[in-house]
Amino acid sequence: MQRADTQSISIAAPKCAVIAFLSDPREFPRWAAGFARAVRVEGDDWLVDTGEREVRLRVRVSPELGTVDYLAADALPDAEVGAFSRVVPNGEGCHLTFTQFLSGDLRGPDLADQRAVVAIELQTVRALCERAAAPDVVGASDRRC
Repeated sequence: MQRADTQSISIAAPKCAVIAFLSDPREFPRWAAGFARAVRVEGDDWLVDTGEREVRLRVRVSPELGTVDYLAADALPDAEVGAFSRVVPNGEGCHLTFTQFLSGDLRGPDLADQRAVVAIELQTVRALCERAAAPDVVGASDRRC
């Protein structure tokens, strides 16, 4: 069993808007810039250029359950390796929980650095989704549910 790291953040935007944002891999470079420099589609998979290599992902979305999973396509269907998110309603906004499984050799300062990167990414998701949901943003009504 791998170690998991879970972090969460509240977002003042509708659940469906956050799910729509998270489920579009073309948005990765905006909020997960440390992971994704560029993204392109290939069949059912998304190819993510990390700057060091290309990662093949399959994005699994369930708006009804509020889940968006980023799975290593090469491991499917035998294993589900990747990162998993859940968005639940919270009043007029929502709460995002993000879980990733960590390699066994990630320890000490490297683990702290990885956690800090994810915390920044979640703050970026919040800022982008809240900005898009703001009533004074041109086109924001198109991104509301």
